[in-house]
Amino acid sequence: MRCKQFIFVSLAGVVLAASLAGCGGAAPASSAAASSVAASSVVVSSAAAEAALPDGVYTADFETDSSMFHASEACNGKGTLTVENGVMTFHVSLASKKIVNLYPGLAADAEANKTAWLIPTVDTVTYADGTTEEVYGYDIPVEALDTDFQLALLGTKGKWYDHTVSVRNAEPKTEQAAETPADGAYTAAVVLEGGSGRATVESPAALTVADGKMTATIVWSSPNYDYMVVDGEKYLPTNTEGNSTFEIPVAALSTPLAVTADTVAMSKPHEIEYTLTFTLE
Repeated sequence: MRCKQFIFVSLAGVVLAASLAGCGGAAPASSAAASSVAASSVVVSSAAAEAALPDGVYTADFETDSSMFHASEACNGKGTLTVENGVMTFHVSLASKKIVNLYPGLAADAEANKTAWLIPTVDTVTYADGTTEEVYGYDIPVEALDTDFQLALLGTKGKWYDHTVSVRNAEPKTEQAAETPADGAYTAAVVLEGGSGRATVESPAALTVADGKMTATIVWSSPNYDYMVVDGEKYLPTNTEGNSTFEIPVAALSTPLAVTADTVAMSKPHEIEYTLTFTLE
């Protein structure tokens, strides 16, 4: 999946640039220092080339030098890396709203480069227990993966702080089913597909989560369903009067669940295949 882009750097040009200005604007002490800067530039450019990715969307780790500056716990230390036309941008949801701006560089240079400040977005994160929180998120430009770079932050007290961060372990992002919510009682919207289109199920449906396993109560629009089959297991109605009602397992939210329902409304029992898709309300 990875592709390599080779960047050719003119060593002579880099040496010339190094002779004019060194790190932090200070002139190098000798031609040997200039050569060292040039060699370092070549190494960095080579690292950037090795870290280049094809255009696409990835998940990646956000690593920092401070326990006070990190991705939200709800995100497991990760963010979303987008590569478009070879340009990489990393979006990370932070732990709170206490970091009010970021600057891609050193804190000492931030005030003189306000147009380069990164403006926060308001992100809603969801924790494992189902609770949510609004935090600040940032779109951070990334020149090279798996490489440390400077990222200054502005706190609520108006002071800039230097930090070293990196974006590492990029992996192609895949669409995943919604996670199982914490144990408890919920309601879920249900979409029924398949069959003749005449039958329906009640929506929303009751959804119960116990020990991490989800069970939905399905109420049909007819009293004539005498069993359902889900993942090879047969389930009988939980009622004897009224429309047929079943309690069935739900493997994942936001993912079609294949089921078979047997109806006795016809001249003889007839199994019909459907899909049910559950989405928490």
